[in-house]
Amino acid sequence: MDNDFFTELLKNQADIIIKLVLDNARSYLQELLIKEGKGSYEMNNIQWITCKDFTVAIGARQIEEYISTWEFSNCWLHCLDYMDKEDREYQIHHHYRVRWSIPTRRKPIPRATASIYFIIEISKVKPPIFPVEVYFFFESNKLLHRPGQSRFREKWLKDIIESKILLMETVTF
Repeated sequence: MDNDFFTELLKNQADIIIKLVLDNARSYLQELLIKEGKGSYEMNNIQWITCKDFTVAIGARQIEEYISTWEFSNCWLHCLDYMDKEDREYQIHHHYRVRWSIPTRRKPIPRATASIYFIIEISKVKPPIFPVEVYFFFESNKLLHRPGQSRFREKWLKDIIESKILLMETVTF
């Protein structure tokens, strides 16, 4: 009987400690978010065009408009290219590529670039007055982002470029 009492007492103490640790971790993370200004960040988006009004040029203009809502330093330059049209059973995908680099006076041709690929999806089954669906992903990454649902990070571009430069340094000719 004493063994059951001590087991129950240990379980209660463990529950108290676990709850305390979880509460402290939650408080610490909330403080970090507030310090970094991320606690109340609003996801940026634009009003995307309807399926019936879509053209390749308007799609490119809207991608540029959406990119202008991102926060990144002004040393970055980018160019947007239309890649391809992919006709699927229930939708049409228009593929765009945005290449990013940081040219400088000493190195106007950058050693590496980072690409973000955009897909504008035109539905064949939804009413034509519905807006297009837009997705984008970073090269070397399979995670699909949607405008208004994820926050752009300049660090993602830097990481891509740094990994390419590191890879190039390992290759000898």
